[in-house]
Amino acid sequence: MRGPRTTQSLQAVPVNSPMEDWLRMDRMPHIWCPGCGIGTAVNCFVRAVELSGIPRKKLAIVSGIGCTGRVAGYIKLDSFHTTHGRAIPFAIGLKLASPDLHVVVFSGDGDLIAIGGNHFIHAARRNVNITVICINNLTYGMTGGQVAPTSPKHSIATTTPYGNLESPFNLVHLADSSGASYVARYTTFHVRPLVHTMKEALTKNGFSFVEVLSPCPTLYGRRNRLGDGLDIMRVFKEKAIRRDGLSTDAAFVDLKNGPIVIGKFKDRPREAFLDVYNDAMTRVIGKDHFIPYGPVTMRPPEDESE
Repeated sequence: MRGPRTTQSLQAVPVNSPMEDWLRMDRMPHIWCPGCGIGTAVNCFVRAVELSGIPRKKLAIVSGIGCTGRVAGYIKLDSFHTTHGRAIPFAIGLKLASPDLHVVVFSGDGDLIAIGGNHFIHAARRNVNITVICINNLTYGMTGGQVAPTSPKHSIATTTPYGNLESPFNLVHLADSSGASYVARYTTFHVRPLVHTMKEALTKNGFSFVEVLSPCPTLYGRRNRLGDGLDIMRVFKEKAIRRDGLSTDAAFVDLKNGPIVIGKFKDRPREAFLDVYNDAMTRVIGKDHFIPYGPVTMRPPEDESE
């Protein structure tokens, strides 16, 4: 039989999380509510970066405004917390200035698709070589729960107290039809496939887009009687159907009745913007007079005396 537990055995033993090396611990605790899925998505992202083998100094993260916009401030990377809706143009400028960087935009549906929707579709059209991870919690979480471009029809929000009358965007179809090279969607319940798809998106040439459906129990879940964060995770588990390669115009999301279609929908070869630019300028100016725009040309020349 075990003997009586001593006071010493009851003392908490400090255990460092593997995530701590990737987080700015001086900014903890974070602002996210209990049951929010953003932390899960951040965990998946960090694991995807580790699996990709991308050096930390070759990775930068950009976020806009909103709950998900805080990600850039919490992750220990070169990061930019930009103005509302402008995460993608900031990221494009960063990529053009430092083409050898892997640039990731990590922000929310209100930031990227509402005020930032114009930048989203044109970055996908140009196929700029950046990765965009959109946390879709179906509402404006930080500013009071207003209706968003992704809020389901008839859902209750502070600005639609009698139900949303507008049809929501299908984000994967929007990205696909705009020209993205890589398009996928998972929920925060599906952590293993989410890690895998984030890893693929990070290493894909061109504009890659990953939508992450995430609970917002404090505002969206409470108003629409979906329960707490655990209840919404059960909805993700029970109603999600994986359909890899499905046409994105059929990849619907219905939290109340199902299905919630998840999977990798597009992974197509398409020249990225800087590759197209280099090819065009080489043809027009000539290879003897044009220096390709890329990581090698952006570095200072080596000192031959060394």
